[in-house]
Amino acid sequence: MSDQLQPDADLAIAHVLFIDIVAYSKLAIDQQKEVVQQLNQCVRDSEQFRRADAAGKLIRIPTGDGVALAFFTSPDAPVRCAIEVSKAVRNSSALQLRMGIHSGPVDQLSDLNERSNLAGTGINMAQRIMNCGDAGHILLSQRVAEDLVQYTRWRSQLHELGEVELKHGVRVSLVNLYIDEIGNPEVPCSSALPGLGKRTSLAGLASSHRPEDFNAPGVSFCRDFDQEPRWSRKRKSGEGSDASINGRTPVSMVA
Repeated sequence: MSDQLQPDADLAIAHVLFIDIVAYSKLAIDQQKEVVQQLNQCVRDSEQFRRADAAGKLIRIPTGDGVALAFFTSPDAPVRCAIEVSKAVRNSSALQLRMGIHSGPVDQLSDLNERSNLAGTGINMAQRIMNCGDAGHILLSQRVAEDLVQYTRWRSQLHELGEVELKHGVRVSLVNLYIDEIGNPEVPCSSALPGLGKRTSLAGLASSHRPEDFNAPGVSFCRDFDQEPRWSRKRKSGEGSDASINGRTPVSMVA
């Protein structure tokens, strides 16, 4: 067996922004066309989109009810793009968006129409993170947040949500990005667990990269990718074992 690596594929790390139009399927056909055109225009007008596209470091993938943008520039490019798009649509009542951001390995391929497409955990995870959000949310993976908190300007905008269980048992710590009128400061599906509203700023994470630093104190939430979100609370000393939240039985109780 040769010790040399086979050059049949190059490892690429993409910084992915996944955007979804909330309640798209409930719109009439003409309304669907209108909101998609509006979203496309807002994305094309984004400075980050134009810069990456001009440099040949962007792959755009229409998803029908949204778009996936894979940046091969800097880790904060999809975050800046998300903020720019959010600013462009914040006064639109018809166009409600949710966004997910993740950095990870991807492999470029061509789709049935011979257009550029991507496969890999980088884009898959960005989509799953996006699906955890509600209208207005800009959700980030821990990996993205750890890069951002190295820069002072981002620290006050990042707020940890806790750990979520995705499809196939994959677990990821989520971070909510919001500032002023950009983003959604509410916890996803917050009505299920009002106590989760006490979020923690990630400003102190800059000097620590331990996974436990991203666990919200006493709180986690679990959601299957294909199912209704279900939240669970870590059991505190003295709490009963049959705790439920707003009539729901928690998915798991973490000691």
